[in-house]
Amino acid sequence: MIARILAAIDPQPQDAMVEIGPGLGALTLPLLTRLEELHAVEIDRDAVRELRARAAQAGPGSGKLHIHEADALTFDFGMLRTRSALRLVGNLPYNISTPLLFRLIEQREHVLDMHFMLQKEVVDRMAARPGEDSYGRLSVMLAPWVRVTALFDIGPGAFRPPPRVTSSFVRLTPHTIPPLPIDNPAHYSAIVAAAFSQRRKTLRNALRALLDEDDIAAAGVDPGLRAEMIAPEGFAALAARLAKP
Repeated sequence: MIARILAAIDPQPQDAMVEIGPGLGALTLPLLTRLEELHAVEIDRDAVRELRARAAQAGPGSGKLHIHEADALTFDFGMLRTRSALRLVGNLPYNISTPLLFRLIEQREHVLDMHFMLQKEVVDRMAARPGEDSYGRLSVMLAPWVRVTALFDIGPGAFRPPPRVTSSFVRLTPHTIPPLPIDNPAHYSAIVAAAFSQRRKTLRNALRALLDEDDIAAAGVDPGLRAEMIAPEGFAALAARLAKP
């Protein structure tokens, strides 16, 4: 499975690669055989100590490992960028995966691509399309900023100890040119949050505190639809309408 992950990432020697949450180095050490250097962000002191020891024992030909003992939720990834945009990889902690994704998207100007292992349920939501059961707030919030490509699933047997959930490996590629006109990200976020706060409500009811029925219709969106039927383009139009006096 690690070989399959490496093939999907396709690391090149001079890539500016950053691993988030390397743990004891199951992916770190194989990456080092392909790279001249690798940065790793790890918050667990015990894991950092063990990872340093294992990296020191790596054979000739392995790249140099730079470990940053820090919380990825607050870490400034931009400071690691030199000439090349960063390539981020990692097995993200499932309990903080969504806020961490939003944090990384805020720093997308420094990022070439991201390859992450996440809970399959989360990846399904990230890649979902309007009308699908998994389509929701996460799907819509990622759409303006990154292209989501679900690559393959990873069963519990690939881990020790095995978790109770299936994982998925996903690629996120920041858009060079944003596909949606989002002039005010705060407005977009507010509209999306309100629309999905009560999924069974129609937009005319869910967005009542932000837009009236005429405003929703003026944005080219049917006020009688529910949020899960609205494409990201519709939410962008609603956010633009919210910005109007």
